[in-house]
Amino acid sequence: MNDLFGAESSIRAARVLLDGFNDMVLDYAIPESMQHITRGYRVMIPLRNRLTTGTVISVGTPEAVWKNHLKPLAALIEDAPAVSDKLMDLAEWAARYYAVPVEQLIRCIVPEPVRRERHEEKTRKMVVLTQWPGDEEMNKINTRAPRQAAILRYLHQGEKKREPLADLGGSPALAPCRALEKRGFVRIEDEAVHRDPVGDEVFAPSAPLALNDEQEAALSAITAACEADKPKPIVLQGVTGSGKTEVYLQAAAHVLQQGKGVLILVPEISLTPQTMARFKSRFCESNTKVAILHSAMSDGERFDEWHAIRNGEARIAIGPRSALFAPVQRPGLIIVDEEHDASYKQENTPRYHGRDLAVLRAHLENACVVLGSATPSLETLFNVHSGKYTMLRMDKRADGQRLPLTRVLDMRTEAKDKRNLGILSERLRMAIEDRLRKGEQTILLLNRRGFARSLQCPDCGHMVCCEHCAIPLTYHVTEDRLICHICGYRAATPKKCPQCGSAGILLEGYGTQKVERVLQRCFPQARIRRVDADVTTRKNALRDILADFRAHRIDILLGTQMISKGLDFPGVTLVGVLNADIGLSMPDPRAAERTFQLLTQVAGRAGRGDIDGEVIIQTYTPHAAAIQYARRHDTDGFAEDELKLRQELEFPPYTHMAVLTVRSVKEEVAEFSVNTLHKRLLACMPGSVSICDPMPAPIAKAYGQYRFQCTLKCSSARLIADVVSAEIRKLNAGEDVTITLDIDAYSFM
Repeated sequence: MNDLFGAESSIRAARVLLDGFNDMVLDYAIPESMQHITRGYRVMIPLRNRLTTGTVISVGTPEAVWKNHLKPLAALIEDAPAVSDKLMDLAEWAARYYAVPVEQLIRCIVPEPVRRERHEEKTRKMVVLTQWPGDEEMNKINTRAPRQAAILRYLHQGEKKREPLADLGGSPALAPCRALEKRGFVRIEDEAVHRDPVGDEVFAPSAPLALNDEQEAALSAITAACEADKPKPIVLQGVTGSGKTEVYLQAAAHVLQQGKGVLILVPEISLTPQTMARFKSRFCESNTKVAILHSAMSDGERFDEWHAIRNGEARIAIGPRSALFAPVQRPGLIIVDEEHDASYKQENTPRYHGRDLAVLRAHLENACVVLGSATPSLETLFNVHSGKYTMLRMDKRADGQRLPLTRVLDMRTEAKDKRNLGILSERLRMAIEDRLRKGEQTILLLNRRGFARSLQCPDCGHMVCCEHCAIPLTYHVTEDRLICHICGYRAATPKKCPQCGSAGILLEGYGTQKVERVLQRCFPQARIRRVDADVTTRKNALRDILADFRAHRIDILLGTQMISKGLDFPGVTLVGVLNADIGLSMPDPRAAERTFQLLTQVAGRAGRGDIDGEVIIQTYTPHAAAIQYARRHDTDGFAEDELKLRQELEFPPYTHMAVLTVRSVKEEVAEFSVNTLHKRLLACMPGSVSICDPMPAPIAKAYGQYRFQCTLKCSSARLIADVVSAEIRKLNAGEDVTITLDIDAYSFM
C-alpha cells in the first residue's frame, strides 16, 4: 500500500485518476462498504454536480486538514481491480525510469475505450422458446397467426431453443414474437455480442510441425525456462526462415497446458494479422481464444477484446508495443518478435521501450520472456555478453533452403537510362523480367514514400518547404499535392518558382510513387501493387494486399520498410533494394545498425520456398560496413565491429543516452529556455553525466514550433531522469514552452 497522505487519521482515502481529463488526480474518502479496495480498481466518483469514472492509483490516509472534507467514492464499477498489482508496479517503475507522471502509464494500461464514462455494448435480440403450446393451441395459432406458428416451429427444431431475431426475419418478426411473449411461449432478451476484429473469418486448423534439431533445442530451453521460478530472458537468434514462429507456437501450447496466458508482441500493426492467423489456426480446435489489441481497431473492438483478455476468456493476446500492457491472466510466456525493431520505442509521451518493459513485466510476473530476431539489437547482444540474458541460436533455415545470394550494385557506375530514370539498374531490371517469365514473385524495397522527395528551382536553388516544419515538402502524384511527412501539411504544386518565378522548377529524387510508374512502364504485363502509408490508411488494406500477394494475384510488391519484417511468402525468389543508402547518413548513433537490420530482414523474404532466392542491393556507398555485412548475412561480424566502435565513442549500449528537447512557437523563447536549463544542469549534474551544448534540432522546426535540444550520456538512466526532471519542474518555463526528456532515445531528429 502506498501511504501518500500521512498517518494521523483512521479514514482511508483513494487517489483517483479521472477519465476524460488531462491527468487530473483527486482524492476521495473510501466508504465503509468499500474498505477492501486497493489501487487498480475502477470507480464512480462525484465531480461537481455529476458522476464520472476513474481509476484508483493509490490508497492511504489523508492529511488531518482534509480528512473531513473529502467526498466519498460513489460506487465500484466492478468488484475486482481492473489493473493488477503487477501492472501497477510496472507503471510506477516505468514512470520513474522515463521521467513521466505515473498517470500517463495508467492511461496506457487502461485504454481509452475502457476509460469512457459510457460505452455502448453491442447487443442483439434473442428469442427463447419457454413453452411449447399443446396440439390444439398450436392448431389455433397456425390458423390465426401463421407467422407466429412458423417462429415456434423454427425455435422448437433448434438444439438450444433460442435464435437471434435476425434469423427469424429481423424487424418484421419482432411483432409476432412480442405477441408470443405476451402469451408466455417465448422470451425476448438482449445478448451482448463480442465485436471480433476479424469478423466471420474462418481459420483452417494447423497441426504442430516436426522440428529440426535447432528448433527442438530452442523449444526445450524455452519450456524449461517457463517452469523455472525466476527465468532469465531468452534471446532467440534465428536466421530469416529458421522457423522461430513454430517454436513460439509450440512453446505457447506448453504454457497454455499449464493454465497460464501468453502475450505476443510484434513491432508493427501490419504484422498483427499474419501472427494472429497463425495462432488462431493452431489453437482453434482447442477453443483457446486469441485476442488482438492495437490502435487501428474500432473502439468497440478494443473494448471487447480488452475485457475478453481481462476476464480470462482470451488467454493469448497479440499486438504491437501497447499490447504489452494487456491484462493477460497469469502470463507464463511473453514473446517479443523482431525485438530489434525501433518501432518498439514510443516517440511521444510516455516514451517507453516496449521490449524493455516486456522484460520487466516478465520479471514481475515470474514469466519467461523470449526476444526473437534474426538481427538482435546491440543492446540485447550486450546483455547476452554480460550474462543477463541467455542466447539460443538457430543458424539454419527450417526447410533446409540456403540463404539467398546477395549482390551489391554500385549505382555510381550504372549507365543512365532515360526509361527508368536511374531508379532500376539493368541487372535488377533483367532479374525482374526473368522472374515474371517464370511466374515467380518479386519484392522491391524503397524506404521513402511519395513521388519525389522535393521540389527545387534549378535557377535560384529555392526548395519548397513546409510552412510549419523545416523540411522540404514531398510531391505525391496520386493527390497532385506537396505533403509534409512530419505534420501532414498539404500545398498545391506551384507551376513557377515562388522565389524567382522561373518555370523550370524541378522534382528532385524519387519515392515509391515514382518507382511504381517506372515499373508500370518497364513491365506493362506485370501485376504491381504499392504498399506504403498512403495506401494502407483504409482498415484492413494492408491485410488484403498481402493476402492477394500470397495468393499470387500480385507479381511485384513495392513498399517501404513495412514489407521488410516477418512476412513469409514462399513464392518470392527476388528481392531488390532500390536505395540502400537511405538512413546511413542520418544523425543517429544507430544509423548503421538500422541499415544492416533493414537489409538483412528484407533479404530474408527471398527464397523461403522450394527455389533459391536472390537479393540485389543498389547503393552509392557499396563499401559501407553495414551493406557488406548484410551482403554476407554476417550478424556476428557486424555486431562485433559495431560494438567496438560504440565503446570507443561511449554510445549505447555502453551508456544511456537521453535527448532533452525544448519547443516553442517563438524561436528566441525556445533558445533562451534551453540555454537557461543547460546552465542549471551543468551546475547540479554529477560528474558522471556528460551533457553536450544546446543546439537547434536536426529538424529545427516541426508542427509550427522551433526546436532546440541537448544530449546527455551516463551509465545510469535513472540518474539522468531524476536530476533533469527536478530541474524542469524548478524552471517554470511558462505555457508557451514545452520541454521533453527522452530517456534511451531512439530518435535524434
